[in-house]
Amino acid sequence: MDPRTTTAPEPAAETAAESAAAETTGRLADQLLNLTKRLHRAQRRHLEPLGITPAQSRLLRTVAHSEAPPRMADLARRLDVVPRAVTTLVDALEAHELVRRIPDPASRRVIRIELTEAGGATLHRLRLARRAAAEDLLAPLDDTQREALTALLATLDAAAPPRPRC
Repeated sequence: MDPRTTTAPEPAAETAAESAAAETTGRLADQLLNLTKRLHRAQRRHLEPLGITPAQSRLLRTVAHSEAPPRMADLARRLDVVPRAVTTLVDALEAHELVRRIPDPASRRVIRIELTEAGGATLHRLRLARRAAAEDLLAPLDDTQREALTALLATLDAAAPPRPRC
């Protein structure tokens, strides 16, 4: 047989069940993306009165959940952003006296970021705002449906690779 005329075998046709499963998976992906967008919009609405952006909120949570005041480079890595972005976020939060830069006791060239008392109070208000945003999204669900959704999402969460809490 001439190799120039040989073609790759045709992939097996999808069965009806495989096609239905693929359709369901695609629909789920679209629904999850739409729900995520709605949650982000609701969070933005609830954060706006606090004068905090979602990115600033993430940085505050990351600082608060760190065992020790993190370095700027640690924050950039944990937030998966470039160091310059962290500098901008810290500058804004520092201007509102929510975080402060402190010297590292082991190396005078290293700067660490810690939460101020006002930052801790703001973090509490942020938690309330995030819960209110989630409540907006979850309002159509009763308690049983919320528990079922929580269990399903926990299953997906457990299958995900570990990542730093923020």
